[in-house]
Amino acid sequence: MSPIKEMRLAYVSPNKDNVFTDGDTVTGTLSFSLTEDTKVKSLGVKVAGRAHVSWHEGTGDRRRSYIANREYFKVKVKFVEKTSDGTVLPKGDHCHKFSLKIPHGNLPSSFKGFHGYVTYKLEAKMCRSWKLPTTEHVELKFVSRPTLNIGQSPISGSVEKGDVQMTATVDKSLCSPGDTFSVVAKICNNSSKKMKPKFNLIQRIIYRARASSRHSYLSQCKIVGETISSKSTETASCQLRVPYECTYTMNNCEIITVEYLIKVYLDIKFAIDPEIVLPVVIAPVKLASHFNEAMGPYPAGPAVAPSYSDFPPPSFPMGPSHVPAGPSAPFPPGQTQGPYPALPSFGPYPAPTAPSAYGYPAPVPNQPAPTASGYTQWPQQPPPYGYPPVAFPPSSVQPQAPAAQPPFQEEGDPPTYKSLFSPPL
Repeated sequence: MSPIKEMRLAYVSPNKDNVFTDGDTVTGTLSFSLTEDTKVKSLGVKVAGRAHVSWHEGTGDRRRSYIANREYFKVKVKFVEKTSDGTVLPKGDHCHKFSLKIPHGNLPSSFKGFHGYVTYKLEAKMCRSWKLPTTEHVELKFVSRPTLNIGQSPISGSVEKGDVQMTATVDKSLCSPGDTFSVVAKICNNSSKKMKPKFNLIQRIIYRARASSRHSYLSQCKIVGETISSKSTETASCQLRVPYECTYTMNNCEIITVEYLIKVYLDIKFAIDPEIVLPVVIAPVKLASHFNEAMGPYPAGPAVAPSYSDFPPPSFPMGPSHVPAGPSAPFPPGQTQGPYPALPSFGPYPAPTAPSAYGYPAPVPNQPAPTASGYTQWPQQPPPYGYPPVAFPPSSVQPQAPAAQPPFQEEGDPPTYKSLFSPPL
């Protein structure tokens, strides 16, 4: 009867999702009880990651087996070093703490399929002379650190077979489990047959071993559209929801590849179905949200709020503006204002508010009264020579003396170069 009782292996969860990634540290305890003094040859804990695939082809004498393995890392900690004589552990309860660091690297995520798997295990092992080892293991959920080389943009494709033309568009190429892909298909049916559009999200798994490969296809979500009559043009759309338990896209494993395809095709009786296949990516929620925030462009936010636009908002008005009257007017009653009203502040770009901040003198006090609609269009003075005025804040350089007036020109003649630009100082 074994003297080892109640061997338990426990670890501390790294986050609320209980998910590890490369560079994380696995900490925990190994506890067990001994009913008597026991001689132990070795005792330790290890964390390891490996991938394995296997399948068989043929029957009888033609049967062949394909097997491949990949070991990514193995990190150990020893509580009792392996010796020839062994070490005697006293009777009673024992508890050992450990800390194992997962190395950095492009490691694939955890995966389980029909012909293979990628697994990460935390295992404790106690060896005794002339006895089978006593082991305890726990599987870790591992997700590879996402790379930012994935585009987030609509993808589309088209196909034409005989009298049938179809174009399909997916709103995005990156999605996370639980979210949806929006698919729109435009079908031009000039044939005499009826047909139905069908949409399918397919998982394709490729296993590789000994220069051979095996493919596995699994439908994740399938939707059938309405019948399209002959000699008609229709638009069909649907929402393909990614299952929550869906495995992430995996393309960093030498022997296992997980891909996702959106297949749009027309089901036509007694004919070859036209189809469009568009590749998409299923990634963790954090990566998908990162692209949704980073791709843009986004319009500028409201006043005194952060903006996600690539261009700062203008600090001066563009063209003539309407000035509201009544309690919401931007100026107190009786105060004069320039031809352009002051604008509210846009984040770190304050707009000038003084009447002469735009380089124009204040108009005469006798301004026209507001109309019944509550808005007044301030008259604009025609600029000289047909050039629009520039509404920039005044420069800090002191104004110079006015240049000499240009000679008189006949009406209709274009202005001279010297009349448009003052001579250099």
